[in-house]
Amino acid sequence: MSSPAYSLPPCTLVLLGTRDVQKSILFYRDQLGLKLTQQFEGFAFFSAGNITLVLSEPLAEASEHVAGATEVVFSVEDVRGAHTALLAQGVRFVQDPHQVSGPMWAANFYDPDGHMLSVFGPEQKG
Repeated sequence: MSSPAYSLPPCTLVLLGTRDVQKSILFYRDQLGLKLTQQFEGFAFFSAGNITLVLSEPLAEASEHVAGATEVVFSVEDVRGAHTALLAQGVRFVQDPHQVSGPMWAANFYDPDGHMLSVFGPEQKG
């Protein structure tokens, strides 16, 4: 099998539909601690490592279902520590820290629109 003549560059943006961008800004900025880098009517842009996470009201308006078979994963060095810190910031987890595979653990929660989010990495630092 030969390589394609063109391959896509790295993914730099992930868009999630939201019914209420202001409510979602409070969640992503104030509860998850992501940096809001830009905002204009119906859109909010957050710095999320090597990608920009974009919340979009127009995307939600054009879709029958806002959330689906999607999961946004945040890599952390200490799943239990991240879980504890996010709980203190008001995040409600649907699945507490649990072993996924080998030394890797995860804890899952939803954003205000029902998008599945998780912290993923080693159980504890050190």
